[in-house]
Amino acid sequence: MKKRILFLLVAMLGAFALLTACGENDKIELDRKKGFEFDKAGKILFKAPKDITSYEIPYGVTSIGKEAFAGCKNLTSVTIPDSVTSIVQEAFEECEKLTSVTIPDSVTSIGDWTFAGCKNLTSVTIGNSVTSIGGGAFALCSNLTSVTIPDSVTSIGDKAFAECENLKRVTIPDSVTSIGDWAFFCCNSLTSMTIPDSVTSIGDSAFSCCDSLTSVTIGNSVTSIGEGAFMGCKNLTSVTIPDSVTSIGKEAFRACFDLTSVTIPKNCKVVFGAFPEDCKVFRRD
Repeated sequence: MKKRILFLLVAMLGAFALLTACGENDKIELDRKKGFEFDKAGKILFKAPKDITSYEIPYGVTSIGKEAFAGCKNLTSVTIPDSVTSIVQEAFEECEKLTSVTIPDSVTSIGDWTFAGCKNLTSVTIGNSVTSIGGGAFALCSNLTSVTIPDSVTSIGDKAFAECENLKRVTIPDSVTSIGDWAFFCCNSLTSMTIPDSVTSIGDSAFSCCDSLTSVTIGNSVTSIGEGAFMGCKNLTSVTIPDSVTSIGKEAFRACFDLTSVTIPKNCKVVFGAFPEDCKVFRRD
């Protein structure tokens, strides 16, 4: 009797899965007729019509292709299913009316310039399997106010959040080991930044021109601070530089006019002009 019940349950689940697959295939075929472009197997979404306002990506799609939604200026919402594992470069670039995005846990990478220029994007949820945020991924998202980067992420690409003018809060987890060049350039609303102990390098101009930044705590594994890393942070008054830092690049803290004193490691190599002229630099014993 138990075996028969088990057999019936398995059969029912199989039938449900088959019906679901057929339903999604039907949706893909209907969407093709509306102007959406998929690969033959329906696994890759290549292109969406420019005039769409909202869209639910069919379950079974595993990749959102390059520039798939780029320039869909009236797109306000998109649902990404947990069958998607990759979002390729420029996939949603300049979707100017897109206000929020939830990236499911199935996605492992966010490509270069994926959401760049989505100027009305205010909310982003990044899934717990994303390991890398590509270069320029959220650049010029001028209304993005806060971002929580999950523990799965190990690298933040060049210009990843550049010119996110209203970005006030960023949580960088202990999993991140590198912050790329210009990563947070001109994030003018950031007031403080804690760089975790896992990070070993801060890229060139990574936080330059962050006008509201007043304090920075640099983790105990950072060995190098890149050229112009905090240049132009004119309200920066406090920075903690750990003993792990062996080099501070050219103009790293140039034009940080409110930075009056700083203590650096005894044997740290500092390029001339790394700090403002009036800033007193002390070396630890």
